[in-house]
Amino acid sequence: MKKVTPFLWYDDPQAEEAVNFYVSIFKNSKVLSVNRKPDGNAWTVSFELDGVEYMALNGGPMFKFTEAFSMYVNCEDQDEVDYFWSKLSAIPEAESCGWCKDKWGLSWQIVPKQLGDYIGGPDPVKAERGMQAMLQMRKLIIADLKKAYDGE
Repeated sequence: MKKVTPFLWYDDPQAEEAVNFYVSIFKNSKVLSVNRKPDGNAWTVSFELDGVEYMALNGGPMFKFTEAFSMYVNCEDQDEVDYFWSKLSAIPEAESCGWCKDKWGLSWQIVPKQLGDYIGGPDPVKAERGMQAMLQMRKLIIADLKKAYDGE
């Protein structure tokens, strides 16, 4: 285990199901270990998503995920944005500005690498147009961000 590892708390017995789901959609991902309770359910699950190590715990219903912690997915293009969005977005009312929540309530930011160009470019007027377009979106659409940035 690395020195610092994000630790995700799930309601019992959801951790192993969530981990298996995440590992199935991200390349270069795997379950590293599962520590089981006497009843056979997972207690903790160590896993990697795209080479980054995490730990999941079946801790019970006391704590819930909030937007204060999110998983940031840096996407190469619109196809990747669409792919991850279709897999991870399970709570439509939680969708906003490229953020979605999975069925366990974990927040994900599904972000095209081009976003910074359209909301933080050198021209503040264009960047503001890009920012305003982003704020109106649920899933981010690269072509629409570009149009807004370009003033089209």
